[in-house]
Amino acid sequence: MTDQPLNAIERMAAVKQERLNARLKARYNRERRFKAYGIASITAGLAFLAILLFTIFSQGMSSFWSTFVQLEVSYDAEALYIDDASDPEQMRYADFDNAVRQSLLQRFPDVSGRADTRALSSLISTSAAYKVRDRLIENPDLLGETETLWVLADDDLDLVMNGTIDRNLPESERRVTDQQLQWIDQLIAGGEIDRRFNTTFFTRGDSRDPETAGIWGAVVGSFYTLVVTLALSFPIGVAAAIYLEEFAPKNRLTEIIEVNINNLAAVPSIVFGLLGLAIFINFFGLPRSAPLVGGLVLSLMTLPTIIISSRASIKAVPPSIRDAAMGLGASKMQVTLHHVLPLAMPGMLTGTIIGMAQALGETAPLLMIGMVAFIVDIPQGFTDAATVLPVQVFIWSDSPERAFIAKTSAAIMVLLGFLALMNLLAVLLRRKFERRW
Repeated sequence: MTDQPLNAIERMAAVKQERLNARLKARYNRERRFKAYGIASITAGLAFLAILLFTIFSQGMSSFWSTFVQLEVSYDAEALYIDDASDPEQMRYADFDNAVRQSLLQRFPDVSGRADTRALSSLISTSAAYKVRDRLIENPDLLGETETLWVLADDDLDLVMNGTIDRNLPESERRVTDQQLQWIDQLIAGGEIDRRFNTTFFTRGDSRDPETAGIWGAVVGSFYTLVVTLALSFPIGVAAAIYLEEFAPKNRLTEIIEVNINNLAAVPSIVFGLLGLAIFINFFGLPRSAPLVGGLVLSLMTLPTIIISSRASIKAVPPSIRDAAMGLGASKMQVTLHHVLPLAMPGMLTGTIIGMAQALGETAPLLMIGMVAFIVDIPQGFTDAATVLPVQVFIWSDSPERAFIAKTSAAIMVLLGFLALMNLLAVLLRRKFERRW
């Protein structure tokens, strides 16, 4: 009689154990699947990032090199239509394009006809004439003489040299004709074509010609804009964080202010651009496309980030620091300025650098205040017309010239380098000055 109940109990226990094992197995399977999904997501994200970086770097590396062509330039007075190289008025109206064209025709004497001459001249950049002019201004004694010069090639010739234009395509499917390819091959065979590091890309402003376009104007504009942003957002943000965290009474008004600060951090950046357009430009009459206005707009956008990170740093300071200072007779202001603020400053600086890196990569708010203009000259001050690196990328990406594709990628590489340096600086500052309690 007792064996039957025991067997039933054992069977029930076995069934329960089987069910428990099945549930455990299902749970472990779900955990393994979830882990596999996480690994797959991270792998896919890294793969897409690698593809993006590879595409940018593979397209942009060619912009760091430029093609030069060797010419025998004759400073013939009749060809230049001048008789005195020291006369600024004559030099202003001298035909230096004709000097470059005659040098090419001397190198290729078989070329005749207006169409062939135009096709041959199109292999040389329009900046070659300015180089010839500058050489004659520096050395007026060159008038009537001949000199060997290395001049910048046109972007089409440069695309042929870096392999962007496929020579094997039919003539109707590429910008360079078969005749131009023959001239290029003759120049290569004669050692009259050279590839050099493109210093122009880092020393000049924007240009309609891809081979002479550079990022220096945008870099200087970004510098002036960030200086204004830092000068306004850092002291105001730190002061606001100190007041809200240490001095402000905890009431309904401060709660509303804190909620609005958190909401401002999530507002789309273009809204700040519209605000800057309405207030700083239309109401106050500040100049459009100026680093001053750009810095004011980016300050409004960066302030919430700095305030939030600064408040978090102040909260991280142990209350015992405050209590000890108060116990020794320090006032509230002395406790804050002499003890709390120095300990919280590393976190504040880290948040500020991250906010500045975010401001460096912004485009939309600056488009609204006119910093999308075509700027050739390097800005000399905070009120000069200027653009910034992200906007320069936007301008070049919208250009129909194929050579600007490489310029766009190269500018993105420079921008990513600046952003990486700023984030690295934030990490180093945090590790160097951070104190654990």
